[in-house]
Amino acid sequence: MYSYIKGTLEEVSEDLIVVENNGIGYNIHISARMLDALPVRGEQVKIYTYLYVKEDAFSLFGFPSRDELEMFKLLINVSGIGPKGGLAVLSVLSAGVTEGACVTVLSANDLRFAIVAEDAKTISKAPGVGSKTAKRLIIELKDKIDLGDAIETGFEEMETPAAGGSSNNRIRKEASEALVALGYSATEASKVLSGIEITEDDDVESVLKAALKNMALF
Repeated sequence: MYSYIKGTLEEVSEDLIVVENNGIGYNIHISARMLDALPVRGEQVKIYTYLYVKEDAFSLFGFPSRDELEMFKLLINVSGIGPKGGLAVLSVLSAGVTEGACVTVLSANDLRFAIVAEDAKTISKAPGVGSKTAKRLIIELKDKIDLGDAIETGFEEMETPAAGGSSNNRIRKEASEALVALGYSATEASKVLSGIEITEDDDVESVLKAALKNMALF
């Protein structure tokens, strides 16, 4: 029904904002991360929206980017995770990057990395999302998440060559396991490895060294 709403930020509360457009104030539920990224009241904002319809209510949920909106749609289709649970997951896992003058965009990349890495521990940090729900989320969404999507906005898109692809995947997997053994989370390991191009001359040791070097830059 609504793709986005662009207007004046009039009111801000803990998980709700009011955006005025043409004399109408829209109540929009937002994540905690987005709350921290909002401009001051009275300034212009552009909010991508999702209309959630129940028998007794119509609710708008807002996001600073279309990317995060699409991730929200995936989340609420997981059994046991409603709109509030979806916002909670995004609040815990989203990372901020700046886009434009109106609002700071929150990327859903960290959530994609957590799903691809099967990092239930990180996902279960979201309020109201326990270990069982986090594992179910991973099972239901893993096949719907492409690692290329996870690096689209924050990293160069990873290209897997037709020849040697299996070997590259093995090297990446073993390097990830080594990083986890060193104390990094599976999400952190997947994130840093996604930014490393593996060639036919690379082995696990060289990729691991490159990953550790990049870790030091984060």
